[in-house]
Amino acid sequence: MTDALLPAAFTAFAIDSKIHRVAGIDEAGRGPLAGPVVVAAVVFAPGRTPINGLADSKQLQAERRAELFERIVERALAFHVVSIDVEQIDRLNIYHATMLGMRLALEGVAHACEAARIDGNVVPRGLSCHAEAIVGGDASDRAIMAASILAKVTRDRYMVGLHAQWPQYGFDEHKGYSTPQHLAALRTHGPCPQHRRSFTPVRDALQGNLLPLEPEPA
Repeated sequence: MTDALLPAAFTAFAIDSKIHRVAGIDEAGRGPLAGPVVVAAVVFAPGRTPINGLADSKQLQAERRAELFERIVERALAFHVVSIDVEQIDRLNIYHATMLGMRLALEGVAHACEAARIDGNVVPRGLSCHAEAIVGGDASDRAIMAASILAKVTRDRYMVGLHAQWPQYGFDEHKGYSTPQHLAALRTHGPCPQHRRSFTPVRDALQGNLLPLEPEPA
């Protein structure tokens, strides 16, 4: 998969105000050392969004995200969530894996939307409808906010499931991000099958080159 990523100015344009059914697309999990990247697309019916309290998922407590997740699933005109696994991330690289997820998520709601808005500054090629990228869209566009919540909750739940299989890494707490706790576990136990071999700290751990967090005592 080698889809080119171009600046949004070259791949998208502002969506016509006459278009009312617009999908919001966002991802969760580009940065972690382990687990999938998850992308969601959400379409609301034209008019007032039927959910109060939407916001960027990163600004919400876990309990509030879970509440909103259920409301979004119940009230959205359409939604679709895609998980791109570690094998695909390592094969494509995280950038292209994320773009693949965006394309697949949009395909899942294409029957219900006329256009799409994507959080960020790039739009993948090969989308099923017109699209525009919005920097900070997860804080300004309600459909993107909803997509960010679906993606975040879905991924967090998956990482809690991984914790049951590999409790030594603490996936239930850091969700695969590069925290001191996670790096210490990598140093002690080495990577598990859910670690992204294409990420430098994981490669270093495989090779025994992951440096300690603090200098060894003299």
